[in-house]
Amino acid sequence: MSDSSSNLTITPAQPADVSAISDLIQALADYEKLAHEVTGSADDLAQHLFGDRPYAEALLARVSDTPVGFALFFHNYSTFLMQPGIYLEDLFVLPDYRGQGIGKALLQVLGQVAVARGCARLDWNVLDWNSPAIAFYERMGAVIKPEWQLCRVTGDALQNLAQSSL
Repeated sequence: MSDSSSNLTITPAQPADVSAISDLIQALADYEKLAHEVTGSADDLAQHLFGDRPYAEALLARVSDTPVGFALFFHNYSTFLMQPGIYLEDLFVLPDYRGQGIGKALLQVLGQVAVARGCARLDWNVLDWNSPAIAFYERMGAVIKPEWQLCRVTGDALQNLAQSSL
């Protein structure tokens, strides 16, 4: 494993990158032992990143033109700050390329995007078992907020919520 930082490029994803990002999402799911939860397709991803109403954006990290990592994000809003923010849905670097500054570079570029767009904060979640990621994020200045718990409604529960009468 050599230092790849001199051959590193990070660019906003383009439609031609969808297949590479989809492959990296699958690699992330494999790493997190959640491959069974990947139910979307590259076509879905293309529509959501580049369709008539984009829902998310992505940055793609390449080393010598090989896709090795990505950051997928979207805007959120802080009611208390009354300012927009960015929510980082996923940050992933292939295991063979870790420890070379690629994850840090992805976060730095995303931070630059947030600042350029006038965002007040950058948020994301980290799995509680992922100590290397937690340590990395803390080194980058992140504060882990243990008092906040993620709430999620999916599948039948989401359908029931949408159809329930108050």
